[in-house]
Amino acid sequence: MKKTININLGGHPIIIDEDAFQQLETYLSRIGDYFSNSEGREEIVTDIETRIAELFQQELKGKKIVSSKEVQKVIEIMGVPEHFGGEEPQSEYEEAEEIPKESKGKQGHQKKYQKTGKKRLFRDPSDKVIGGVASGLSAYFGIDDPVWLRIVFVLLFFTTGVGLLAYIIMWIIVPKAKSASDRLSMHGDPINVDSIAHNIEEDISDLSNHVKKFGQDMKKKYGSDKNKRSE
Repeated sequence: MKKTININLGGHPIIIDEDAFQQLETYLSRIGDYFSNSEGREEIVTDIETRIAELFQQELKGKKIVSSKEVQKVIEIMGVPEHFGGEEPQSEYEEAEEIPKESKGKQGHQKKYQKTGKKRLFRDPSDKVIGGVASGLSAYFGIDDPVWLRIVFVLLFFTTGVGLLAYIIMWIIVPKAKSASDRLSMHGDPINVDSIAHNIEEDISDLSNHVKKFGQDMKKKYGSDKNKRSE
């Protein structure tokens, strides 16, 4: 009889046998080492752990204890460091086109992945006007521009009066996309180590660019005012 260990993985309580725990610990250590120089290391590892816990729950199928079999299956889905950025598939999902682009993620390019065909409905806080409902619905139904759904909500409000109520109800019941896994699932992208890391690093890069641009705009504005006053 194998010894079991109770762990907390990404906020999920997991019971795992000793051999499987050692295997998982080694895998997560390799992941942490691989992203040691990434600005988003902590968030990447946390999101990966959360996704692994979700996969364990799916793979257990009524069992209570995670074994080496489930750990190995999850590793196959999530991918291993030596495959990241290579031409080989990262997991059961194949990596599709790569588009060169500067300052995008650890590998220096923006990636596109073949869709899994499985989407979940979330509110999208990264592209919201009020609560991100319209942008979340647009992602779920494959509509390129959420402005069309926003127009629908406005028209429903003025013609039938239900647009606002429908929006508020969806704002309450539809969860917000909080993690990289949520954002990937919202668009039907594969959820593995490579895609999670790339999504987070891209967000950090975008935020850094926004802050830099804001600083440049402020410097230009106040520098111009200072020059006018000195004249």
